[in-house]
Amino acid sequence: MQESGANPQSLPVRSMPTSTPETGHLARVDPVMRRLIREVGPFTLKPKLKRSPFESLARAIAYQQLHDKAAESILKRFIALFPGRRFPTPNDLLAMNMRAIRRAGFSRPKIAALRDLAAKTLDGTVPTARAIQRCDDDTIIEKLIEVRGVGRWTVEMLLIFQLGRKDVLPVNDFGVRNGFRIAYGRRTMPTPKAVLRYGKRWKPYRTAAAWYLWRATDRTTREMGVL
Repeated sequence: MQESGANPQSLPVRSMPTSTPETGHLARVDPVMRRLIREVGPFTLKPKLKRSPFESLARAIAYQQLHDKAAESILKRFIALFPGRRFPTPNDLLAMNMRAIRRAGFSRPKIAALRDLAAKTLDGTVPTARAIQRCDDDTIIEKLIEVRGVGRWTVEMLLIFQLGRKDVLPVNDFGVRNGFRIAYGRRTMPTPKAVLRYGKRWKPYRTAAAWYLWRATDRTTREMGVL
């Protein structure tokens, strides 16, 4: 399937199941995305806005290279080390015995990452929940990748799922690239640069586009599981 350069004005969206700024824009500028939206349904992403950057990144570190259930079990044991806390503070974490954190299930590299995260939260490198709201996406990425064990992808997930930023396209994410391959009928996996270049037309709602590409991947995975 060829990339479309269609005039946005020529793509009516009256048949869309739900009208939101995100889906309306994507459907106008991209006929393939319009079809995907119609097939998947409404855009239902609900960010978890109450988590602090420290908590969000600590949880992300826990989930790195682990299945969800394993990471959740480790986090439960970790939080249980701090009675009376919904989630530990940076000071709590730095004061906790490293052996106890190790027994909760964290590897030594992850403990080092957690301690660096706590230290950089206390010194202001990692913004507070209030301060981060005033930062643009690029500034947040620049600040947070200074934390040991935190890369661009991890910060992009925070921007999408915790901060609710509307124009994030994680082009290095396998699910996004695979969803693009599926939705656009590509024979081979697109490069991150190719997805980034094509995705310019989705601005300023590239987060919603990424969400629909994830759904394309999910649908195909479920269908293959049935066969």
